[in-house]
Amino acid sequence: MRAEDEALILACIPSLRRYARGLTGDPHRADDLVQDTLERAWSRYSRWQRRGELRAWMFGIMHNHFIDGVRAASRRTDQTAPGDLPDAPVRATQTDHLEVRDLDRCLQTLPAEQREVLLLICVEDLSYQETAQILAVPIGTVMSRLSRAREKLGALMQGRDTARRLRPVPTPREMP
Repeated sequence: MRAEDEALILACIPSLRRYARGLTGDPHRADDLVQDTLERAWSRYSRWQRRGELRAWMFGIMHNHFIDGVRAASRRTDQTAPGDLPDAPVRATQTDHLEVRDLDRCLQTLPAEQREVLLLICVEDLSYQETAQILAVPIGTVMSRLSRAREKLGALMQGRDTARRLRPVPTPREMP
């Protein structure tokens, strides 16, 4: 492998770490996922056909490896409860920490397919086409998942769930 190719792979690490953190919600599992992705990309580099961007190819490797892990975990009986979320890292101010924690928890409540699309497009700044290739779904599916993810995340961040969306929240004066 040429030094230029190695540099291209290494340049993808920050983006891979962000995406892995968003997928797993756990910094340790995210680091493991990035490590596995880099190992697979390195060993399969000759298979990359240079038709697309290297970064998108590596996101595809990570996505597929993550999905394989989720499927394997669902077959195990010793799963953790779905409400157990790791604490977010401590931020500079108290309000920042609370906002990041709330965002992280809300992200983790989104269905996996919506969370993946949201992270790839909004955080990693990939195009709809690249995201569709990574996830192996039609571009229309990417757009609808992104729309649903944004709507649900907005509702969750504002403290309202989608089931109560049509009913106005009563003000304190209206409450019995």
